[in-house]
Amino acid sequence: MSMYVPPEIAWIVPIAVPFVIGLLVGLIVKRTVKLAFAAIALAIILVVTGFVSFTFQDIFDNAMKILPKIIDLGSSLQNILPYSSITFIIGLALGLWKG
Repeated sequence: MSMYVPPEIAWIVPIAVPFVIGLLVGLIVKRTVKLAFAAIALAIILVVTGFVSFTFQDIFDNAMKILPKIIDLGSSLQNILPYSSITFIIGLALGLWKG
């Protein structure tokens, strides 16, 4: 059995799919940023109270290990996400705002 989309509603699919992807990406980004701020706040509190001590060299070494991986991930997402679609951008904005 083949899937058949009636031509009357077939034009909605290329509009709805990027919008939904944008909503999901916006939601994921918003929650990730909240989690990152919470982790940074926790690290600052632990450093101020003296439970943990970081040196600039430790932070720099860890950043040099992690940042290239994040940049590679971002460049691969650039090829996957439909960021040039206005419906994706609207969905992304709504996901960031309401998510």
